[in-house]
Amino acid sequence: MQSNLAKIPDLSLAPLAQLISSKKISPVEVTQAYLDRISEVEDQIGAFITLTGEQALKKAKISESEIVKDGARSPLHGIPFATKDIFWTKGVRTTSGSLIDANFVPEKDSFAVDLLQKAGAHSIGKAHTVEYAFDPTGRNEHYSTPHNPWRRGHYTGGSSSGSGAAVAAGMAPLALGSDTGGSVRVPSSFCGITGIKPTFGLISRSGVTPLSWTLDTVGPMAHDAIDLALAMNTLVGYDPSDPASVKTDPQIDYTSRIDAGIKGMIIAVPESFIDQLVDREVKEAFDSALYEFEQLGANVEKVEIPELSWGEMGSIIISTEAATIHRDRIKTSASKFDQRVRLRIETGFFVPASTYIKAQQVRALLGKRLASLYTRYDFIAMPTTVTTAPVLNEPLMSIDGKEVNTRETVIRHTRIFNQNGLPAISIPCGFSSLGLPIGLMLVGKAFNDASVIRAAHSFQLQTDWHKERPSF
Repeated sequence: MQSNLAKIPDLSLAPLAQLISSKKISPVEVTQAYLDRISEVEDQIGAFITLTGEQALKKAKISESEIVKDGARSPLHGIPFATKDIFWTKGVRTTSGSLIDANFVPEKDSFAVDLLQKAGAHSIGKAHTVEYAFDPTGRNEHYSTPHNPWRRGHYTGGSSSGSGAAVAAGMAPLALGSDTGGSVRVPSSFCGITGIKPTFGLISRSGVTPLSWTLDTVGPMAHDAIDLALAMNTLVGYDPSDPASVKTDPQIDYTSRIDAGIKGMIIAVPESFIDQLVDREVKEAFDSALYEFEQLGANVEKVEIPELSWGEMGSIIISTEAATIHRDRIKTSASKFDQRVRLRIETGFFVPASTYIKAQQVRALLGKRLASLYTRYDFIAMPTTVTTAPVLNEPLMSIDGKEVNTRETVIRHTRIFNQNGLPAISIPCGFSSLGLPIGLMLVGKAFNDASVIRAAHSFQLQTDWHKERPSF
């Protein structure tokens, strides 16, 4: 049995769920296998701020009894998951990656964590995050910066840094992340996993430490698209405590048409924007992936989308809203901040109201223009990131001879789609010569999340990139 347990952490969520529901393996065995993997590799990766192994085993034992007696109540019953450490967890500290909240212990769970637990899943630990989720690289000077499981000394991407690393390294089959400018998609791309930023408002942010009220989005991260469909079936739901939460058809099932294929669908590729700044190996992998989509029956068309260059307005919105959210922390505990994060927050204090309003107006115009694009196209496709995971702690990097700012470059392709709330998924589509993963992003029409997941699943039925696992 021990040899079989050792293989569990390399499984994706869907087959693992089948093994549990068919009683071929118990939730206790599954949880113990993941705890063993964490014990084996955590010192190399540093994916977690707080581990909750003892609590996870207790909940796994309860799940085991429930499944033996009545069967699994959902595909997630008995599944352990990692929780980004900005999600409140009852009785377990939620640091938000900061020293200021190092001892904050919530009295309730976040809405998303509560939904997963009601489905029978249980948290195995609080995963690393950038301080208050305000950096896309994964850097955290307080609790250390996680290493990329594929190559130590490289970033995992952020701010859901630990969530990406935990799934990639086989320390959890599912993780919760949040995405304000790319913080689910960037670590998914850098770590070679699959992650989705759903349509804004589909998943509640209640009980999640905010960064930007009008941009923050909760999203699941796992090995492949069908895993995300299973997670979305649990996580999507109206929550009156989140002002942005939307009511949707309660009968929606993200797995129902996942095998329907994408024949006849039209994919828009903004090639001129992509070619302005992209690593050669990333572009080659992306082009090869587009060929695979054509083989699946999709039509790929090159288009001009000049609005993709409007990403800077997102920085205005984030910094202004972050400054409002963290004003009291800055006043009382400024010295405890990572000074880089503090500077980003304080920048928002100096943004005139007229500039913030103008950014929101431009954002509304962007939404209208992209909505018109989707009258013809089903998806926009781009490399998720213009480069593979950068080297740790290097503020500048070179892309085909161009020296660029690492932080700004990481979110070049992702942040614009937070500003219009569109569903966007990152899927693995290759590896660099250094063995670092390359991600492809598909962006769909608002509330067409199921179609985005289906397109990703179709690609993953055709390819094996998502099946690769790092070695230790």
